[in-house]
Formats: sequence, C-alpha cells, structure tokens
Amino acid sequence: MSADATRVIALRHGETAWNVATRIQGQLDIGLNATGREQARRLAAALATEGLDAVYASDLARARDTGGAVARAAGLALQTDAGLRERAFGVFEGLTFAEIEAAYPDQALRWRQRDPAFGPAGGETLVAFYQRAVDAVAALAARHRGEHIAIVAHGGVLDALYRAATRASLNAPRSWLVGNASINRLLATDAGFVLVGWADDAHLEGVALDELEART
Repeated sequence: MSADATRVIALRHGETAWNVATRIQGQLDIGLNATGREQARRLAAALATEGLDAVYASDLARARDTGGAVARAAGLALQTDAGLRERAFGVFEGLTFAEIEAAYPDQALRWRQRDPAFGPAGGETLVAFYQRAVDAVAALAARHRGEHIAIVAHGGVLDALYRAATRASLNAPRSWLVGNASINRLLATDAGFVLVGWADDAHLEGVALDELEART
C-alpha cells in the first residue's frame, strides 16, 4: 500500500423506522430506532481498536448519532460534513415505494431505470448526487492523506463509493449490499478509490433478536 493512500472505512447509519417501512428519507432528518441504536453500539465496539485518525458523518441525525458512537469508542471528536448527506429526493421524500409508484408513475419509472439525468421534482439528479458524494469523501481522504478515517453516511453515498471504486456505471443495477451499520473498506489514492472489503456485518449477528428480547 502506498504511504500516500488513505484508508477509508465507509459506514451506513444504523436502522431507522423508515428503513423498515421502505419510506424514502432522503434529506429528511429521521433518527435511529432501537435496533439502529444497538447496531451503532456494536459497530463502535467493532471499530474501537482500528486506530482511526478521524471520524466524519453526515449532519443528518441517523448518521450523526451512529458516527458519534464510533467516534467516542475511538477517543475522537465527531466531525460533520453536509457533503455526506443522502441524495435529495424532492417529492419522493416521506413516501413509501408503493406510494411513489402510485403518485408519480412516470418519475418512478425513470428512478427504477437509474436514469443518470433524472432527479425527482425538487431533488438531485443521480449524476449530480454521485459527483457530490464522491467528491466529499475524496476531499476528506485528501485532508488525511496516508491516515485512517471513517465516514458515516447513507445508502446512496455508499452505493456511489462502490461504483467509484469498481468503475460500475451509474445505471447498472445494484448487485451489492449497502446494509445498515455494515463495515466497508476502501483505499483513496491519487488515481481514485480502490475496493478493499465490503459488507462485513459479522458484528451485527443476532442484533434484531437481542433487541426483541430486551423489549419483552
């Protein structure tokens, strides 16, 4: 590994009630549910000895609270960056997939087809979001050249990073996971991102069952 490469751990926030309901959050500020808080705790414990130099998170509560747990376990102060926010979904925000299909069938079709030039009314186009997300992480990596950082963001941001690292096209169907609180590893180099490991969720084994038992 080049001494100039930055090791990046890319993390999605813990679960929210809207994740469970398949409701589009976008940039609405939805907090973690009980399972999500436990996932954040497990994630923080799993990364506590990674030797992180910095932890950054989206400024939306679900990512900020997950990132706060990771930062505290690492003995660091959490830093926030609005560039790590989820894609702005405009009129889709607050709706379930089924409600989007019913209310905006033409827009829903372009969304499903991953049209790079499409953005829901009032939201970001896919290509603009991709560039914003990848540029934000690249800038943080450049700030910490040769160091080890964690970024806590959203499913769309992780999808963008995976595509950047594997050179997958924006309109290619997703065949990789972007699970809540899973651990994903990248290298950031002058030539771009390199995939190291993806979708490690061993630290989350039994988390839903644990939460269920805790409430009974």
